[in-house]
Amino acid sequence: MKDGFIKVACITPKVRVADVTYNVKQIQEAMEASAKAGAMIVVFPELCITGYSCHDLFYQRTLLTQAKAGLLSLAKKTEDLSGIFFVGLPWEHQGKLYNVAAALCGGKVLGFVPKTYLPNYAEFYEARQFTPGMQEIVNVCLEGQETDIPLGTDQVFRCREIPELVIASEICEDLWTPCPPSGRHCLHGATLIANLSASDEVTGKNAYRKDLVAMTSARLYCAYLYASAGEGESTQDVVYSGHSLIAENGSILVESDLFATGMVLSEIDVYAITAKRHMMSTYEMTDADYYETYFSLPLQETKLTRFVDKAPFVPSDEASLRRRCEEILDIQSMGLKKRLAHTGAKTAVIGISGGLDSTLALLVTVRAFDMLGLDRKGVIAVTMPGFGTTDRTYQNAVSMIKSLGATFREISIRDAVLQHFADIGQDAECHDVTYENGQARERTQILMDIANKEGGMVIGTGDMSELALGWATYNGDHMSMYGVNVSVPKTLVRYLVSYYATYLADEALADVLRDVLDTPVSPELLPPKDGVIAQKTEELVGPYELHDFFLYHLMRYGSEPKKIYRLAKYAFAEDYDEATILKWLHTFYRRFFAQQFKRSCLPDGPKVGTVSLSPRGDLRMPSDACAELWLEQIASLYK
Repeated sequence: MKDGFIKVACITPKVRVADVTYNVKQIQEAMEASAKAGAMIVVFPELCITGYSCHDLFYQRTLLTQAKAGLLSLAKKTEDLSGIFFVGLPWEHQGKLYNVAAALCGGKVLGFVPKTYLPNYAEFYEARQFTPGMQEIVNVCLEGQETDIPLGTDQVFRCREIPELVIASEICEDLWTPCPPSGRHCLHGATLIANLSASDEVTGKNAYRKDLVAMTSARLYCAYLYASAGEGESTQDVVYSGHSLIAENGSILVESDLFATGMVLSEIDVYAITAKRHMMSTYEMTDADYYETYFSLPLQETKLTRFVDKAPFVPSDEASLRRRCEEILDIQSMGLKKRLAHTGAKTAVIGISGGLDSTLALLVTVRAFDMLGLDRKGVIAVTMPGFGTTDRTYQNAVSMIKSLGATFREISIRDAVLQHFADIGQDAECHDVTYENGQARERTQILMDIANKEGGMVIGTGDMSELALGWATYNGDHMSMYGVNVSVPKTLVRYLVSYYATYLADEALADVLRDVLDTPVSPELLPPKDGVIAQKTEELVGPYELHDFFLYHLMRYGSEPKKIYRLAKYAFAEDYDEATILKWLHTFYRRFFAQQFKRSCLPDGPKVGTVSLSPRGDLRMPSDACAELWLEQIASLYK
């Protein structure tokens, strides 16, 4: 359970209708298998001890008595197993039958959670046998004696070792209703919902079920374990598919095949769940009375098997990626369209280097002009060759501008920068930070002055990854009148340009864009070597795919450096060794804290995704905050 990861399982055992002895044996074997696999939270289907489809056999005392005995047998088995287990059975209380989920741990029954909503429509008629669950907590009787075992819906099970792990339960139909109990449970602290289900299968229902589970976990910021009945249930009128799902914060981590029995495993991240709740000011917890039962789990490192995306800002499937790219281009363009219309700007001025960021900014600017019905000639695209400009980037910039129908201008900065160096006493042969930043600020001055002269605005080109690292010249490329790329990470910039080349550009422009994609990322502020770019950004500050990964987990979940390091090692196991990841993680944190002052005075620009560094939006951070706590933790990771 290190770093908040806890292995969980949903199990669909093969059952026999009303054969409690057989079912208990199957459940016990499955419990042992799940424990061997390392699962600490295990959910079985609704009424699995007897089988869901017993119908009026639930009235039979023989069945009820055997079910109770089977439950106690399973509870005793948990003395030897690490974990908490949820199993379903019919339970009699004060002359009424309840469809309950029983929580088992440490050799005991911790509590019974009855089903709140009993379906009594179409193929369902549960209200014939069962009584809706009560919210108030009562104590159950075993063998004629009252116990302290609670029965009622308003209860949670809290882990002593990880207080953030709070489990509640609902049963099948509860999820499908307008006001599921899970909403109430989560507002009382539950971070994981165990749903014991017996959902029959009809055409198309599995897709709806999957969406329902995913969206419930998204809306409630929780983990959701949905274990459904399958093979062995009666097929007199319906068929049960055993469709089990494990979801977290809106993502399906794993799902079973339809019409299969067995176990699905994954790991839920309880710290990520609580982090999202911390950030949501509208997630209003309630302090109304809820019954809490504590349980214990052994503290150990959970081996990860879940998918950890090494490009979390980029959708993994092609269809989603295409949709996302189109949406982002629209958001960027609509933001700029509004700003151009509001200011009455006649032109948009943009510096084009032939690199990825300025390419995307130009594509967005042209798109905004098209939306406004303006002549693309109003887009003044300026190339400003300097000491580090290469023929490749220059030719790409010129070709791109002309292909898009923008106004092309070329202004060399060499003489102006040399004059400036002479004025401040800078040796032009000393290629230090003054040498580099002097060029960047000269370019920005040119763009600003052209914008004044032409009644326009300067469009910023810098992306979010550069802002995270502070890889921008203060009051140079850091400054603009509207930054269209301000919340687009570098890893996504590449896909946006690629999308444009593939689906929106003519062949000539597509060829240029593809070459831009093949060009190393560079500010081109140092003289080239033999005509080739000498200054490669990722050799200086590290791979952007690593930095974007770090940024995502820092901002989205507030994860600690040690957890981000662990996730990065897992995600990039085939790409980087541990020393390399740790080196750039240290660089990321050092620069992220030190460079906040640049983000504090960031120009306006549109938020396009879940993470943004805007000082007016997602990141309110003091520019002089200390990084020692984070850097000390990173230092402790060195072996």
